[in-house]
Amino acid sequence: MTKWVYDFGEGSRDMRELLGGKGAGIAEMTRILGLDVVPAGFTITTEACVAYMRANRTPPPDLEEQVDAALARLEQLAGKRFADPRDPLLLSVRSGARESMPGMLDTVLNLGLNDDSIAGLVARTGDERFAWDCYRRLVQMFGNVVRGIAGERFEDEIAEIKRERGAKLDTDLDAEALKELTARFRSLYDFPADPREQLLQAIRAVFDSWVGERAVQYRRINRIPDDWGTAVNVQQMVFGNLGEGSCSGVAFSRDELSGSPEPSGDFLPAAQGEDVVSGVRTPLDLSELSEWMPEVADRLKAILRQLERHYQDMQDTEFTVQEGRLYMLQTRSAKRPAQAAVRFAVDAVEEGLLDKAQAMATIDAGSLDALLHPSFDPAADYEVIARGVAASPGAAKGTIVFTAQEAVDRAADGEKVILVRPFTEADDVAGFHAAVGILTSEGGKASHAALVARGMGRPAVTGAADLDIDLHAGEVHVDGRVLHRGDRIAIDGSAGAVTTDDVPLVEAHVDERFETVLRWADELRQIGVRANADTPVDADRAHRFHAEGIGLCRTEHMFMAADRQPKMRAMIMADDEAGRRAALDELLPLQQGDFEGLFEAMVGFPVTIRLLDPPLHEFLPDRFELHEQIVRARLQNSPELEELEHQLERMRSLEETNPMLGTRGVRLGVIHPEIYEMQVRAIARAALVVRRRTERAPKLEIMIPLVAYERELELVRARVVAVSEEEGLTYGADFIVGTMIELPRACLIAGRIAHHAEFFSFGTNDLTQCGLGFSRDDIEGRIVPRYVEEKILSGSPFATIDEPGIGALVQMACDRGRRERPDLELGVCGEHGGDPDSIRFFHRAGLDYVSCSPFRVPIARVAAAQAAIANPRESEEGFAKTPMSPDLVPG
Repeated sequence: MTKWVYDFGEGSRDMRELLGGKGAGIAEMTRILGLDVVPAGFTITTEACVAYMRANRTPPPDLEEQVDAALARLEQLAGKRFADPRDPLLLSVRSGARESMPGMLDTVLNLGLNDDSIAGLVARTGDERFAWDCYRRLVQMFGNVVRGIAGERFEDEIAEIKRERGAKLDTDLDAEALKELTARFRSLYDFPADPREQLLQAIRAVFDSWVGERAVQYRRINRIPDDWGTAVNVQQMVFGNLGEGSCSGVAFSRDELSGSPEPSGDFLPAAQGEDVVSGVRTPLDLSELSEWMPEVADRLKAILRQLERHYQDMQDTEFTVQEGRLYMLQTRSAKRPAQAAVRFAVDAVEEGLLDKAQAMATIDAGSLDALLHPSFDPAADYEVIARGVAASPGAAKGTIVFTAQEAVDRAADGEKVILVRPFTEADDVAGFHAAVGILTSEGGKASHAALVARGMGRPAVTGAADLDIDLHAGEVHVDGRVLHRGDRIAIDGSAGAVTTDDVPLVEAHVDERFETVLRWADELRQIGVRANADTPVDADRAHRFHAEGIGLCRTEHMFMAADRQPKMRAMIMADDEAGRRAALDELLPLQQGDFEGLFEAMVGFPVTIRLLDPPLHEFLPDRFELHEQIVRARLQNSPELEELEHQLERMRSLEETNPMLGTRGVRLGVIHPEIYEMQVRAIARAALVVRRRTERAPKLEIMIPLVAYERELELVRARVVAVSEEEGLTYGADFIVGTMIELPRACLIAGRIAHHAEFFSFGTNDLTQCGLGFSRDDIEGRIVPRYVEEKILSGSPFATIDEPGIGALVQMACDRGRRERPDLELGVCGEHGGDPDSIRFFHRAGLDYVSCSPFRVPIARVAAAQAAIANPRESEEGFAKTPMSPDLVPG
């Protein structure tokens, strides 16, 4: 018989896949803290959820029997019976996926109350108001979670009875009002009086929430597999709403925003846990607990330190105080913004809690992007119209939207939006992903809005109580002014500020702790990190982020400037080689000047220059625009008519059915060698000028793109070497020649190609397009979402490399190329070069470096270190080459 249910005392932290993150955490806390601190209970496994889904939402046949047995054991530990009319044991049912999905799955509290057991709870506690508060909470949560009744219907009833009774807050309602409210709730649906039926229906509802829309959307965004399922945790209720000596809260072992050593969090007196995390009420700061209950606060701090030492990571816990007694309900590794992750890593090493490699492993490399985002300019003068909780760091500007769908729709059109709501719910997750920032009028640092925003790296301000947000009218009222949908606002999630002024945003700077982490990364990683840079400004930024060279300079971008386009078009429109060479002679000094600026910024580092790649038609005017010019010229008898008609005829002659697979890349170099010749002369002359100025020069790597046949490379390479040497460069000492591997055939014949190349640089963008038959511009919005929904893809193959397919081609090219040329340099310059998951693959594949956009360089450095920690290379494999040769490092 399959074991579907585990008592808390049977589990451990190592059983996360089976018990889920919450169940494993509770089990581990039970083991180290004991039952006097952790309420007893049991966990229904993720395997039970998977079996339930596979059986068309039918529980495994023996699950109920195992739940009944576990409940009997729980009753024995608790010393009371479930729903006993004299002294009822009440239960909570909570979800618990393998990876934390805050607010996405369902919870039901106070199970076991009915018209009989409510009397026992009143008698046991002597607090009629408390008992009826628990009952109305159960009926409300059960109706919403299990029966699917909209939460607004319950909220409307609460608002109505508060108006009738003259109550301002929920806590102002007395026992009679709560009794009446419970009756109104029960009139909305058929509430089951049988406590066992309550429990079984709640368990099924948690299973069902795994496939709810909000959970599915969250998994899509965070790339969590659908087949994991969720565990269900059934636990003895403890009550934070039982009188003045009770509260519920969330506590972090360190500050969840900054990572500083002081514990932080929120709590609410006379409340249950859902009140804290829902954001419906604005909680108190955890620091105030010391003033209210000093002994409880000291005990909580001691437990937080104990848990952090045990897990060797910053902890996020939930606690309840019932009549002065502290209970711990959950612990997990804290999701934290980038600056808190960096601070914790550095402090943990200094405190001796972790070594460098362990500390590096606690950082989510992808989240570091938030440290590189803009913030409000400190010198800017702006009016703060409201202040709230600094819930998630960073600054953002955008137009106001009030719903998640509106955020998604407007963002799809390229608009930057701020999602503004009184408080957010789990259903808003798609809006979080689409928005550049989040603003709420209610909630604290542990609210749903704060947790999800921090997890997604979105700036957020919560609990801005001065804002009166009217969702129905689409208005925000604040200090006598009215803001409407579409109005622009700016938020500072690091300071909790809101303004309507157009505050300048400034680039982030890398602080001392981040520098420390990056220094550790450089000590640990085994592959180099370069940057894609096309201009001196890009190169300077890459240098500031400590890129070890330029892995891709796209020379075509240099021809897009306004002063270059006429000359480029003249070259393309020329009828013969002589005409093309004349136009190229005018372009040469301009391109040389570009290269000089680039090379000066990268003196001593390798610079990989890709010769012209795109088809020539991209540099010509829009055909429809040209037609309109011709029509106007005919009507006006313009002398330009002949030239315009010649341009149109030339455009027609250059037209291709599929230009991205037409006359581009190396094919241009074969058909029009004069183009590449001009570029190589500009490269060589710029290198010599920089050498004279600085007495040093970069190590040039001239890259020939889109090679499919070794003979293509052989022909063009010979011309590149000849022209470079004509200009005074020495092959090998001053420059080398390689190719961009971006076609499947090139991967298959990589051994042959390696005879004519000193390096391969994988262009994984085009390799993915050609290998999968996907057009990146077309499928991202149309096909990928449906393919993810149908579980064909787990995410975009242009964001993270497709390891089984495209990755296999990369691995094949590495193996075959190195077999023929053991010293072959291997790198990647596609967008995947800055993606942490892809970097792990490139490390395993044996690449020498990755190259990415300048702002992704710090992320790539950390991800490369984490890849080396997880899979250290053995030197005898031949792949652990020094990322930068000593002669390439600036003096």
